[in-house]
Amino acid sequence: MVTEFLNISLFSLLGIILMLLGSFCIDLVIPCSFPEEIKKGNKAIGWISAGAYISIGIIIRTAIASSDSGFFIDESTVAGSILSTMFCYAIGVAFLMIGYLILKFINRKYDLNKEVGDGNVAAGIMVFGMLVGLGLVISGVIA
Repeated sequence: MVTEFLNISLFSLLGIILMLLGSFCIDLVIPCSFPEEIKKGNKAIGWISAGAYISIGIIIRTAIASSDSGFFIDESTVAGSILSTMFCYAIGVAFLMIGYLILKFINRKYDLNKEVGDGNVAAGIMVFGMLVGLGLVISGVIA
């Protein structure tokens, strides 16, 4: 029972840290400060931030759940499970960032970064959907 509690605590803490790190990474490809824009009431950034947290959470959940599959490394130890989780997470977040950049490239009729920075809610919802959709696809690949 103590071991399960420690594992739950460890992976929950890891999940919180990875979620915050993932949000920071997504913020890097969208050149406006999420905290500052949220303070201003930028709903587009609010949608994107929500989409990033949901998709990263889905990826982390799947990475943790599949960390005992033996797919990547010896995951029979806690350290191996953590490494596997972090590996899957890193790949997942990288593809979320790539997905945003591809979406931005495809939609060259307007500057997606500018639209989001200016608070265009429709642009924020579109990016939200893309992030959540990619999170689901990536989690399916991890599983």
